Amino acid sequence: MTADPCPCGSGETYAQCCGPLLAAERQAVTAEALMRSRYTAHVYGNAEHLWRTWDGRTRPSEVHLDDTRWLGLEVRETIGGGVDDTTGVVDFIARHTDGELAERSEFTRRGGRWFYTKEI
Repeated sequence: MTADPCPCGSGETYAQCCGPLLAAERQAVTAEALMRSRYTAHVYGNAEHLWRTWDGRTRPSEVHLDDTRWLGLEVRETIGGGVDDTTGVVDFIARHTDGELAERSEFTRRGGRWFYTKEI
């Protein structure tokens, strides 16, 4: 799996891209990187990464995954969310076998870490 292309569509391998984030070996440096890692967590069924990267102020007590088969990710727009920002927005489409999920998500950075805050 480490030499496979990352499911997030970055063009990098899983080991270079989202793998270290899902394994908690490093933190996302941008809001978009975190969003991509969260998509990859859905692909691989990693609920722990989703819970850990969800803002504690908006996170549910448990994260439940279903058996959706994810097919690809398209990032349509990123506003802010850079290495020097404290907030960011990522607009994306995540395709799956039953259709697609279009979402505009808000991210916040606290204590040097990016968190998914909410859909806006």
